[in-house]
Amino acid sequence: MTPLLSAAEGGHSVPLVDPGAADGVLGLAWLVIALPLAGALVLLVGGRRTDRWGHLLGTATVAGSFLVGVAMFVALLGRDGGDRQVTQHLWDWISVGDFQVGMVLLYDPLSALFLLLITGVGALIHVYSIGYMAHDERRRRFFGYLNLFVAAMLMLVLAGDYLGVFLGWEGVGLASYLLIGFWQHKPSAAAAAKKAFVINRVGDIGMSLAIMLMFVTFGTTAFAGVSAAAGEAATSTMTAIGLLLLLGACGKSAQVPLQAWLLDAMEGPTPVSALIHAATMVTAGVYLVTRSNFIFENAPVAQTAVVVVACVTLLWGAVIGCAKDDIKKVLAGSTMSQIGYMMLAAGLGPAGYAFAIFHLITHGFFKANMFLGAGSVMHGTGDDVDMRHYGALRRAMPVTFLTFAMGYLAIIGFPGFSGFWSKDKIVEAAIAENYVVGAAALLGAGVTAFYMTRLMLMTFFGERRWEPGVHPHESPRVMTVPLVVLAALSVLGGVLLLGGWITDWLTPVVGPVEHHELPVPVIVITALVTLVVAVGVAVAVLLVGRSEVPRTAPTQVSLATRAARADLYGDAINEGLVVAPGRALVRGLVTVDARGVDGVVEGGSGLVGAASTVLRGAQNGFVRTYALSVLAGAVIVVLAMVAVTW
Repeated sequence: MTPLLSAAEGGHSVPLVDPGAADGVLGLAWLVIALPLAGALVLLVGGRRTDRWGHLLGTATVAGSFLVGVAMFVALLGRDGGDRQVTQHLWDWISVGDFQVGMVLLYDPLSALFLLLITGVGALIHVYSIGYMAHDERRRRFFGYLNLFVAAMLMLVLAGDYLGVFLGWEGVGLASYLLIGFWQHKPSAAAAAKKAFVINRVGDIGMSLAIMLMFVTFGTTAFAGVSAAAGEAATSTMTAIGLLLLLGACGKSAQVPLQAWLLDAMEGPTPVSALIHAATMVTAGVYLVTRSNFIFENAPVAQTAVVVVACVTLLWGAVIGCAKDDIKKVLAGSTMSQIGYMMLAAGLGPAGYAFAIFHLITHGFFKANMFLGAGSVMHGTGDDVDMRHYGALRRAMPVTFLTFAMGYLAIIGFPGFSGFWSKDKIVEAAIAENYVVGAAALLGAGVTAFYMTRLMLMTFFGERRWEPGVHPHESPRVMTVPLVVLAALSVLGGVLLLGGWITDWLTPVVGPVEHHELPVPVIVITALVTLVVAVGVAVAVLLVGRSEVPRTAPTQVSLATRAARADLYGDAINEGLVVAPGRALVRGLVTVDARGVDGVVEGGSGLVGAASTVLRGAQNGFVRTYALSVLAGAVIVVLAMVAVTW
């Protein structure tokens, strides 16, 4: 396979060799993880005695981690660029012969940004959940699971070793299973949780095999050891490691072909969707690829595979978002697509690593804003998720509308909003690398503008289509205040690019940004992207805004619409390629076991039983019979001896 990208050649990664030891406030990295982990322990073990104040404890622990993270970030800012990688050795974890793994935390510019995003957005989601889950009798358990989720994600991004990453990786998988299926009394929620768990296990196999191959190849799984030796390893080995890591990233970040779990995961409470999509689980794959830049830089084929998967996924998710009537599933398809943009940037190598993280952060702001906004809409409409039952909500829910609108303008890339700065940079880098990749990124921007405008029109504009007895109303302040904060971040997130701050900040981890020559000036690319977005908005206004929205989905639709509503047949593809062959294989093995293995064992025992039955007949209890048998035996022995000597 010929590499698609020129950036994959040459190895521009920054080796992570012997970072300094953490001291002072930077030595509090363990506390960032310990606080939500302790909260989860108290809430899940403490029982009903913690019901009255459990939600407050759960929120306070994550807020505490955020404050510690801010202090650490300020301390790291005060250091020189080359001195912004520190480690903290907590204890010896594994010690087998020459293989030593310590519980080591790595705090550097990359993990610092993730720490602030996870705890900052996570704390706002916790605050929102106080109101959203106010009447749920299992609210304390819910906050315990949220704390566990945050602690696992923090472990994932602060670990200094791939085994430590895997520990957090599996913790995130467990927490997502518990939260997606939180309302397990609903069969659909229980099924969605199992689906997410099983599909992620497929990706986890890739992750675990990659770690094993690292150990076999380098004798270590620490970032420092692997990055230092990566350039000396065979290209085929690095390609295998890179592809296995990509498989793991596809599972956690819902990238094709392991994307089918994400839309079903909307069965969990809406704050869970916000946490999964904005600050934790689906960002893990982007983090893994970016953190492993020293692997992908030495594996051009694997790096190309990242770009191919990303391009397919960003269009796949966008197409799905165009046909869904469930507001949360539109946003889920959007997340799939936006994560595709991040993976695309990460696959572009030094030209895109920093922009992948930049878009990850801005996406965390506006996607959390919109998911929590969707929850606010549901809260005001009796938990209805069908946009065909909305309409004209902008007047009934003004705060929700205005804050959601900020997220909408950010995600479509309206000039000046955060998504404009982050996504446009990815499109520019893609066009500079490869025209086909750039075209895919550009097309995705137009489709994003279409389905997000469709969502806005069906939800907040047009005529009232409310269900009988539904009286939409604004959510309480405990829910709207986080929306206001996230809306402000959705508008202002682009400031991270001012003066090239975020690219300079990440240079110690991923190296300087490589600027490749564009076929036209940057301003022309920006104008082109803006034009494509405007076309997407205009098409949505013409097709949706000027037409009456039916209260039920029409039965006669085009093949493309039917495919998009069926998630582009992702489940059917999995059924045909994986589930059905797997089921047939298991049935075959059961048949071989039952008729082959069991047949041999049971046949042997039957033969022995038959022989014993025959022999048992000779045991009649008469002495004369036994004497005759002894005589006959003696005669046979004598005749045999005579025959031998003869």
